[in-house]
Amino acid sequence: MKKWVALFVVILIIGTIFSGTLAEIKARGKLIIGTEPTFPPFEYVSENNEIVGFDIDIAQRIADELGVKLEIQNLPFDSLIPALMSDKIDLIVAGMTITEKRAKVIDFSIPYFNANQAIVVRGDEDFKPVKLDDLKGKKVAVQLGTTGDLVVSDIKEIKVTRFQKFTDAFLELENKRVDAVVLDEAVANAYVKTFPKFIISAVIDTGEKYGIGVKKGNKELLDFVNSVLSNMFKSPYDLLVEKWFEETK
Repeated sequence: MKKWVALFVVILIIGTIFSGTLAEIKARGKLIIGTEPTFPPFEYVSENNEIVGFDIDIAQRIADELGVKLEIQNLPFDSLIPALMSDKIDLIVAGMTITEKRAKVIDFSIPYFNANQAIVVRGDEDFKPVKLDDLKGKKVAVQLGTTGDLVVSDIKEIKVTRFQKFTDAFLELENKRVDAVVLDEAVANAYVKTFPKFIISAVIDTGEKYGIGVKKGNKELLDFVNSVLSNMFKSPYDLLVEKWFEETK
């Protein structure tokens, strides 16, 4: 009987360790988030080799409210949902668009940012597409699994090249191996400011909303994240928007 009790206790402990509950996160002493830091100004690697950005500041606020440290896992974008589902991370904080397909496998926080897609091309050439259909017959680079990937993949005539990182997509554009890059507008603004050889030829109104990813069914953590976001909207959030986005305009 004692052996069975002991085994039951062990199972309970293991279940708690990997459940991602608020109590487990606090006992662990750290909140583990997953992100893909080539997405400025949301997340990127600074000159000091630190992952920083708008999303990271939000994640830090959540960790602070929990009274724990923030640990950031640098993962490929298309690996974030599997990592969350397998309990390797507690949250996805990565400029991730809330979609019906994704919401079937993970839960999302309340939206915290509205976004659209942008078409980026080389500024010294005549090709200046103003809509997605203008990309038909062209080679277009995107980051694997992003909304940009989804919207161009819907048009069969576009030749899509997918990369794990946006930096590789822009390198492909610079070397004239593709005709355009499609990505989120705020990120496109950051890239063209840093690399003026590129220009935004069009912004596509896709009406996207970003959310923080939480493991399906973890209502306790989801409610906590939503409460932190709701409180941030009252003032600190506006300061973060000014900090990370005013400079890119």
